[in-house]
Amino acid sequence: MRDTRFQNGIIIRVNLERPYKKYLLFVLFALVVLGGIGYLGYSNFQLKQGKAALEKELFETKAEFVATSQGLLENIEVLKIILAANQNERNNLEQDLLQEREAVDEIEAQVQAMAGTVGTLKKLNDTDKELLRKYSRVYFLNENYAPKNIFPVFSQYVYEPEKEKYVSGEVWPFLKKLLDDANIAGVDVKIISAYRSFGTQSALKSAYALTYGSGSNKFSADQGYSEHQLGTTVDFTTAKLGAGFTAFEKTMGYAWLTENAYKYGFILSYPKNNGYYVFEPWHWRFVGKGLALKLHNENKNFYNLTQREIDEYLVSLFDQ
Repeated sequence: MRDTRFQNGIIIRVNLERPYKKYLLFVLFALVVLGGIGYLGYSNFQLKQGKAALEKELFETKAEFVATSQGLLENIEVLKIILAANQNERNNLEQDLLQEREAVDEIEAQVQAMAGTVGTLKKLNDTDKELLRKYSRVYFLNENYAPKNIFPVFSQYVYEPEKEKYVSGEVWPFLKKLLDDANIAGVDVKIISAYRSFGTQSALKSAYALTYGSGSNKFSADQGYSEHQLGTTVDFTTAKLGAGFTAFEKTMGYAWLTENAYKYGFILSYPKNNGYYVFEPWHWRFVGKGLALKLHNENKNFYNLTQREIDEYLVSLFDQ
């Protein structure tokens, strides 16, 4: 846009568009600046509002967290108390259980001891008390005494097979094992005499007395005093030696018995210098493994012990 003016007779053309454009640009710039400032202010306001909201939310969250944490801590303390109480109760229960177990164990031990005592008493009651008596001139067996059960010795173990020999049925397994093991070892051992009744011993002693007079008392017991009447005693010989068994001391059989008889419960009743009869290397009595082992280990003679010491082994007389 142009404006034509006269000045001093001269025509002056003024361009009116430039000031207007400048003004317009200024206004636009001002508006832009103001708009920017407003936008920035608004944005800043929004940010402040957002920040305030976040700070408020954060504060509330912190407060809630603190409250929750406090609650959890209180709950934890309560749980600790409960757990401690439960642990104490558990410890008390375990202690009570331990005491109960100890009481039960004690009762079981008492029951077992009572059962063992009852078993021992039954064994003692069932075992013939005469079997470990010291009968050589000490105790007397009456004419009616006989072992509870008599068992016939197998003929292959007897010196004279046609003559039956008997022993106590409880002793037989031990005697048979002894004879079998001796045979396995190549040792010749035979039985020449075993159980004798009161009457048989009486007749035998009378025959000896008739021949040897009072000298028979040195090697033969009177009736009622013979270990043979118990059914637990045997006289050994060998097939070669036969009835002349007084020389049995010099045989392998005697040497083997001296070393091994105790393992089967047998002992030599009348060793040298025994104080009752002459040395009888052929005469062996069953007294049970326990007592035989004691006599062997201590190098003692049966008749050197007191009857009370001997009776302690009665309950185990036939124990394997």
